[in-house]
Formats: sequence, structure tokens, C-alpha cells
Amino acid sequence: MKRIIILLAVIFTSVTLANAQFAKNNALYAAAELNLGNYFGGDLNLNYVLNEKYSFKLGYTGNFKKPKTLPDDFSTGVTGILVWGLNHPMDQFENYGASVGRIYKINQSGTIRVNLSLGIGYTIFTEPENWEKINDKLVHLQENYSYDNIEYKAVSLIVNPKIEFPITRFFGFTISPMLQINKKRTYFGIGIGTMIGLLE
Repeated sequence: MKRIIILLAVIFTSVTLANAQFAKNNALYAAAELNLGNYFGGDLNLNYVLNEKYSFKLGYTGNFKKPKTLPDDFSTGVTGILVWGLNHPMDQFENYGASVGRIYKINQSGTIRVNLSLGIGYTIFTEPENWEKINDKLVHLQENYSYDNIEYKAVSLIVNPKIEFPITRFFGFTISPMLQINKKRTYFGIGIGTMIGLLE
């Protein structure tokens, strides 16, 4: 995650120093979105648009949800309350993906456009399994179940049409439905976020 943020910062700095000829024909920008769907989380991606028509994207998605296998009487104990449940077990997935797409302007000025993209991703799932109840006098101080975090990996198909609103040359908003399909899990949801860089 830290590597991705550093990479996006370096790229954004480079974008601001880009020459006028590049900016005239191409776009290069970073986007950050909040994801809401059958998982919750966020998406960071780097976008390149060639000749105002073709898009290329590299991105990272990190999402989580409450485990379906969570025992009904699970408790984080006093320790969990003190850290606001941040150590609560979760089903998580991370996806590293690359997509290609086509840009269509909805209006002549280009302040509303659709970016239809399709790609593939490398997906890592982490899920708590093998729950075992802890019978301990101090159980009220800690989680009352032990569990193992099991990791799965898969290749995903990513369908991610995006509506972009570049309100200035350097800043805009996005709305992006997303579908990620693989043999282990399917993610569906919508992302709402911002984009920063050379947008046109």
C-alpha cells in the first residue's frame, strides 16, 4: 500500500512537470475512490489516455467485509474495545490490476466522459477460518476465539466502466461501477472518488 502511494506521488509530480505538447494530446492522472458493494474499501489507480480515445490503467483495490463464518458469540474483549475493533477479523481481498479501455465524450466540451475498460487482476484473499473457542478465565480481556487467517490467490476479470467529470484540467470526480470475477469470489460495487493530474 505504501509503495503504491509513493508511486502515485512520484507520477503526479512528473505529471505537473509534463510539457505542453504531451498535455495537448494525452492525459495522465491518478484517481482515488471509495468502494461500496458486497465488500467495502478503496481503489487507487494511475490512468493514461492516448489521443483522447484510448485508456490504460494500473490500479490497486483493497476491500474487506465481516466474515460469514464469524461465530455468533464472538467478542474482541476489552482489548478490542480499547482499539475500537481495529483488530476485528475480516474477510479481505487485495487486487492488483491492469485495464485497457475506450473514452467516449458525452458532451462536446469533454467535461463528462465515459471510460469503458476491461482488464485482468491478481487477487489475494485473506479469510479467517478454523475457529476454536477459548476457555480461559481471562477471555473477557481478549478475543474469545482463536482462528487462522487463510490466504487464497486467483486471477480476476475486471469490468470497470467509469463516468469521469474533469471539472478543470487538473481535478475532477469519478463514479465507477466495478465487477471482479474469479474462481473464488465475485466483487460488485460502485466507486466514488476524485482524479488529479493532467485530465485533458
